[in-house]
Amino acid sequence: MKGKASFKSKLDIKHNKLPRNYAWRIKNWLRPDFIFNRISAWLAKLYSKMTGIVVQTGELYAIHNKADGTKVNLGHISSGVVTTAFVNFVVDQLQTETSVFGDFKYHDSGVGTTAAAITDTDIETTDGESRATGTQAEGASANIYQSVGTIAYTSPKAITEHGLFNASTGVTLMDRHVFAAVNVVNGESIAFTYELTCTAGG
Repeated sequence: MKGKASFKSKLDIKHNKLPRNYAWRIKNWLRPDFIFNRISAWLAKLYSKMTGIVVQTGELYAIHNKADGTKVNLGHISSGVVTTAFVNFVVDQLQTETSVFGDFKYHDSGVGTTAAAITDTDIETTDGESRATGTQAEGASANIYQSVGTIAYTSPKAITEHGLFNASTGVTLMDRHVFAAVNVVNGESIAFTYELTCTAGG
């Protein structure tokens, strides 16, 4: 009695990366505000590592979800520092804690183009859309707070700014970022990823 058995298998793994809009990225990266804020954020983290002094820096990433189903990775679109309003809010919370301390997950966008400043308390010019309620998670390390929120658009507009708040309307702005215009139409959305890095000597 004779027999023969043969076993063969094949596994193909394909990593589908999101397409990147390099023309938009270069345009955004060449803005003086982007260059200044990116360098400032890097220097702030370096200074904290060298001295042990606490610093807080915010960074914003985005994915443009187009009407045809295409997702375009815009990458790292802005860096900056948190607002004075947020810093004052933290000090108040250390004295008398309230539930809104853990609610910085509301993403708003707008069409204002004035450079972001620590004195900002709101979006400069609203786009008329509702704020998105983002997720809340720890980033790549224990000192990074991350929130991801997707804002849907109902009409054509050029989105140029983003803000993170602790309520669906009004209240405290943690951070505001300005970037090169992302043109959207009805049915499109932008998924914003905001990261707050709190560095203390490392």
